[in-house]
Amino acid sequence: MKKVTLALAATVLMASPSFAGDIAAGKAKAATCAACHGAEGISAVPMYPNLAGQKEAYLVKQLKDFKSGARKDPVMSAMAMPLSDEDIVNVSAYYASKK
Repeated sequence: MKKVTLALAATVLMASPSFAGDIAAGKAKAATCAACHGAEGISAVPMYPNLAGQKEAYLVKQLKDFKSGARKDPVMSAMAMPLSDEDIVNVSAYYASKK
């Protein structure tokens, strides 16, 4: 029984998303995002969502969905495609750190 419990606990821990993005690296990578989403993640144009203050896990999911095609938008899919998983976590950490 102990082995089953330990195996289950290990599986849950490994499956849980763990985000610890590098905010400075995310800020540098997010420079191109500023054109639509604003320099600090607050868009001046209503059709582009504000990214500042969003939950990191939410932003990671959305960027991964754009990259994989699970979420479709011609502009965002093209922007997300070249991002590595590390880039996605870093950009997400940057915007999540904003107010």
